[in-house]
Amino acid sequence: EGFLIMRIEVEAEEAVALLLPLFVKNDGACGRQVKEAVTDAFSRLLLLSMEGEARLETKKRADAEAIAVFARNLREILMASPLGHKNVLALDPGFRTGCKLVCLDANGKLLHDDVIYPHNGDGAAASAADKVRKLAAEYKTEVIAIGNGTAGRETEEFARGLKLEGVTVIMVNESGASVYSASAVAREEFPDKDVTVRGSVSIGRRLMDPLAELVKIDPKSIGVGQYQHDVEQADLKKSLDNTVMSCVNSVGVELNTASRELLSYVSGLGPSLAKNIVDYRNANGAFPSRAALKKVPRLGPKAFEQAAGFLRLRGGKNPLDSSAVHPERYEIVEKMAADLGCTVADLISDAALRAKIDISKYAAEGVGEPTLRDIVAELAKPGRDPRKQFEAFTFGEAQKIGDLKPGQKLPGIVTNVAAFGAFVDIGVHQDGLVHISELADTFVRDAAAVVKVGQRVSVTVTDIDLARNRIALSMKSNPVVGPRESRGGGPAAAGPAQPRRPDNRPQRREETKPAGSMAEALKAFMDKRRT
Repeated sequence: EGFLIMRIEVEAEEAVALLLPLFVKNDGACGRQVKEAVTDAFSRLLLLSMEGEARLETKKRADAEAIAVFARNLREILMASPLGHKNVLALDPGFRTGCKLVCLDANGKLLHDDVIYPHNGDGAAASAADKVRKLAAEYKTEVIAIGNGTAGRETEEFARGLKLEGVTVIMVNESGASVYSASAVAREEFPDKDVTVRGSVSIGRRLMDPLAELVKIDPKSIGVGQYQHDVEQADLKKSLDNTVMSCVNSVGVELNTASRELLSYVSGLGPSLAKNIVDYRNANGAFPSRAALKKVPRLGPKAFEQAAGFLRLRGGKNPLDSSAVHPERYEIVEKMAADLGCTVADLISDAALRAKIDISKYAAEGVGEPTLRDIVAELAKPGRDPRKQFEAFTFGEAQKIGDLKPGQKLPGIVTNVAAFGAFVDIGVHQDGLVHISELADTFVRDAAAVVKVGQRVSVTVTDIDLARNRIALSMKSNPVVGPRESRGGGPAAAGPAQPRRPDNRPQRREETKPAGSMAEALKAFMDKRRT
């Protein structure tokens, strides 16, 4: 665009003087010819090569940082607190086209779909209220999940106004739901439903278990990165895939209910074996044990060894099947229980029995004391979900950007963290930016050290730009309210305006004279060096 340029500048005479002794050995005709070649090669080839190499190296560093930010944010999204097994009524909000409604059972199975029009007049609103009350009673709804897109806050107000006893209303970030609804995965899962129904199902399911639902979406579509379209796409995909796999394996996967997409991220499996597992499960019913996994076609001993520890089977014959203890270590746990004269189930349920275990007795080649300590710790909380306990969140009263006022304090949820700050959803259909200088009362070098995606924060509105639809927020205890320029943090404090060309584009650096104390100091240093 001509606004920024990076150049490598050196003193040509000095550079050539350093190069000449390497190539010129005499002052004869040959030496003079080589000197001309060196001078030409430096200005025409070597300098340009150095610039290209420097640009490539800095681009690689920038890509690595941007990819790391994306992966870190993605991890926080995937590891968000799950609601768990609840009967959910999910709404994909809309004004003119209505709100798409689906009823899901505690396992996320679609039971009913419909459309209501709560924002199309009093008559339509009353009819919508009656329908929701009827469906909530019929399907024993425990939670109403509402997407945070267009008409989200208005639909939330409508749902809360119903005052359904024992029903909680929760707003859900619907980023990527439209991508899922038009995907091959959604078409295969709901071949006879349109995209609006699939999107509503995705909203409800991601509240129940964000990890299990979001793995069906391309991670790049979740929208928690910075400059994601400018970085090396192969490196980005590899990093995000590794992040998803790490999250899936740390949480564990329920073998008898997991989707093919979720199973494909388990170590040792992949898309092909995941499909074989689901096909075998559909044909033969639920797996009675982890060991039964060996009957799946093409799932060999090596794949079983890698995957078994990350798979969970609740209610199986062996109580260890619901834990992270690998089947190869079952024999050790059984020996511990036998030595104490109890069953494995007793060992899991009784802390006093576990306290009597002398792990040094069971150490052997390939199984050291650290592994044994991990096994005993897992027995205390078998299959424990490492994700935090779910807590419902409610936005403030403001429903649109026009409702905001400078100085207003509001609750919010961090939706994205970048190098320059964090974006926060405050429930007005437009995320606000907390600049890195406004994240804390003290100096912040790295925004990720202060906030994480999904974190609940309290923010103060410092400025609203209605024309550009921008909201400036602060997390400081006593923020200064007003535009950043007037507070010394923006262009007004940046010194004289840069000269511009007749076409209003800024002049390149070589077209202008240095301005400012830093530029003058640098110029003086270079002049001194030359003399």
